[in-house]
Amino acid sequence: MRLWSLHPSQLDRAALVACWREALLAQAVLAGRTRGYQRHPQLERFRAQPDPLAAVGAYLTGVGEEADARGYRFDRSRILSPARPAARIAVTDGQLAREWEHLGAKLAVRSPADAERWRRSEPRPHPLFRVVPGEVASWERAGTIAD
Repeated sequence: MRLWSLHPSQLDRAALVACWREALLAQAVLAGRTRGYQRHPQLERFRAQPDPLAAVGAYLTGVGEEADARGYRFDRSRILSPARPAARIAVTDGQLAREWEHLGAKLAVRSPADAERWRRSEPRPHPLFRVVPGEVASWERAGTIAD
């Protein structure tokens, strides 16, 4: 499961579609609708929120907005709690940088045009997140980033 901290506009088509599917899975876990992925470390930052479903709903809304901008048709009726939470979630600049490098490596392999666009830009956070100073997040697996 990869719930990118990066702004959805920075993801290529494959990453955006996968992000949508995986965020729907995260929503199902947080809503108690599935038994799998209960201990997935990326869910920690959503579980730590006062309303985890609102947080993942806001995350999905941000991904859905980018899909709309690209002319994709993601079924936004699947978002259980689409309202924005009162506060944004902190993401460290170290985590954002780690994900940025990981995205660049993926793009270099599967999408040269997107990789070129990646090289000319800087990482920005998903609208749900606010950047704070810090290292790679504790929930990120050591050594390599898991997808």
